[in-house]
Amino acid sequence: MVENYTPPLWLPDGHTQSIYPSVFRKVILSETPRRERVTTPDQDFLDIDWYGGELSERPLLIVSHGLEGSSDRQYVTGLIHKLKGMNALAWNYRSCSGEPNKNLRFYHSGATDDLDFIIKLAIERGAKDIYLAGFSLGGNLTLKWLGEQGKNPPQMIRKAVAFSVPLHLSSSSKQLAKRENRLYTHRFLQTLIKKVKEKSARYPQDITVEMIDSIKSLVDFDDVITGPLHGFKDGEDYYEKSSSLYFLDQINVPTLIVNAKNDPFLSAECIPESFVKTLDFVQLDAQEKGGHCGFYPKNYQGYTWSENRAETWFKKSV
Repeated sequence: MVENYTPPLWLPDGHTQSIYPSVFRKVILSETPRRERVTTPDQDFLDIDWYGGELSERPLLIVSHGLEGSSDRQYVTGLIHKLKGMNALAWNYRSCSGEPNKNLRFYHSGATDDLDFIIKLAIERGAKDIYLAGFSLGGNLTLKWLGEQGKNPPQMIRKAVAFSVPLHLSSSSKQLAKRENRLYTHRFLQTLIKKVKEKSARYPQDITVEMIDSIKSLVDFDDVITGPLHGFKDGEDYYEKSSSLYFLDQINVPTLIVNAKNDPFLSAECIPESFVKTLDFVQLDAQEKGGHCGFYPKNYQGYTWSENRAETWFKKSV
């Protein structure tokens, strides 16, 4: 029986539970990752960090980060540290490793082609037992990819866990647009618009100054940039076709979703408890508290509650 998350008294709500670990938590790893740049099928690149040794000798953990995150975020390195008995691969989405990607496209919540490429690369390199973990946007990617595999996922995929997942992107975008969440949206928009301006310098016909000037919110960004640049009609079309909620019933790998009900980023549609109970391979652990990619525990001993939860899930026999 896994105990529910209990926050410290000095982290009283979803906002503090989200912000404190993101800003103040430091993870010190005993191993420096090996950075590798790999070429994608469309001649772009992805930067990935490898931890551990020979892939055929130990299970491999593949970690997908959140919106405007990277492979060195504390929630990524913290999980790798907790599961140090595994090899690990933490990958950066296009434009998230500190250097703009080459092509016009970026990354987005439904871009499972890059995750598929990473998983196939790991299998080609010799990985025999693969465990997937995703946070926020990376959780949506992971779940959508698993659903797309249907009844025939690669046999090497053993289990998956996803934390703080915006399962329903449209309602989550409206949740983030609320006044009390302006701190998060301002931060995301700052880095996203910076990247778009860099991209515009290379592709001025595709991303104009007028387009950039029209972006005042994350919904605007998805309407003007994410949707059209990636083959969707607009932001809403992108949300509907990329929401992992619609792929959960197709998953055939043991999968755990952990979402907090006080997560500032998530709508009520992202806690589909009744629906998930009807599924054979997916479990939803809906915690009352925890914030967004937070879960900093009352008695912190170097690991978050979510990292301990992932370890328990991966070790549990099916």
